[in-house]
Amino acid sequence: MQKSGISKPTLIIDASRAKANIQRMKAKAEAQGAVFRPHFKTHQSGVVGQWFRQKGIDRITVSSVSMASYFADHGWDDILIAFPVNLLEIKKINELAGRIKLYVLIEDLAVAKQLDNLLEHLVGVYIKIDSGAGRTGIPLDDENRVLEFADQINVSKNIRLKGLLTHAGHFYHQPGGKTAIAEKTQQINQKMKALKSKLRKEDLVLSWGDTPSCSMLDDLKGFDEWRPGNFVYYDVMQYHIGSCSLGDIAVAMACPVVAVHPEREEMVIYGGSVHFSSEFIAADQGFRLYGYLVKFTEKGWTTPLPGAWLARLSQEHGIVKLPKEICQQYKPGDLIGILPVHSCITVSAIGRQHDLDGNLIPKMVSI
Repeated sequence: MQKSGISKPTLIIDASRAKANIQRMKAKAEAQGAVFRPHFKTHQSGVVGQWFRQKGIDRITVSSVSMASYFADHGWDDILIAFPVNLLEIKKINELAGRIKLYVLIEDLAVAKQLDNLLEHLVGVYIKIDSGAGRTGIPLDDENRVLEFADQINVSKNIRLKGLLTHAGHFYHQPGGKTAIAEKTQQINQKMKALKSKLRKEDLVLSWGDTPSCSMLDDLKGFDEWRPGNFVYYDVMQYHIGSCSLGDIAVAMACPVVAVHPEREEMVIYGGSVHFSSEFIAADQGFRLYGYLVKFTEKGWTTPLPGAWLARLSQEHGIVKLPKEICQQYKPGDLIGILPVHSCITVSAIGRQHDLDGNLIPKMVSI
């Protein structure tokens, strides 16, 4: 890896791993007979988006109107904004709908009616279904509400029903691992297929998206569209869930060492919550894991060093716990690597991204 010129926390992207992750997930979706509409909120980069395009992918998912505009400017013309429509952004929504095939997400009948009146172009809509995450959407078991919603859309002038969309965000904390995720996924799919049959719309899309299930499960044939996003880079959280191997993680944060304290088996790095976010993996006795320590090599980075982890964060500081014999190998001015717990938020937090050859990987400025 090219270390020259790195003086601040910088996210390093292993392009070969990311491209392999893209190819593997695309092939898996296609083998299941699903349309692959990957979520771009993880990488947020026009350059990385091109890696998807080179694999033949032509439709994407984003998390904001601003992100849709960014990727439309980079040539993407079939975009789903998988976030409840924000009527205060109607001017930008109309501008986008005038130049690309745009799909938006709705969960409220009153919002759907207002949207229909405010739109200047025909827009496809997905109804958001809450399949257990408890964040947004119509509860999956509230069948009558979904049917009423669909009936209203069917008599609208500027919106057309595209599909039913759900995101199993609760799978990130699902007890029982792969077996439980498989059982719950099958239950969700059966209920969504039952809804589709009652709506009597053969071309209705059942849209599914979360990296754990799309990575771990072998049978997702009941869904028409896949929208995973984190898989492009993966991270330590996905490794702990069982979605990936350590060798699939395609990002590592390069952080300068600013202080070494062998007596307390700690090292201080320039890399805090403003760079990694405050997400962590919790365990017994107050243990918190914010990332794994790795060493950079000519070709990338090593596997995590045994007994070493990012243990505490403040705004700019990161405290790495590590055995004394490893701690004594470092000094201020060294550059170390941290595999982040959550790559999506780390990408959002950091402004500097390079590939292993030192090339800049630009991303959108804000979401």
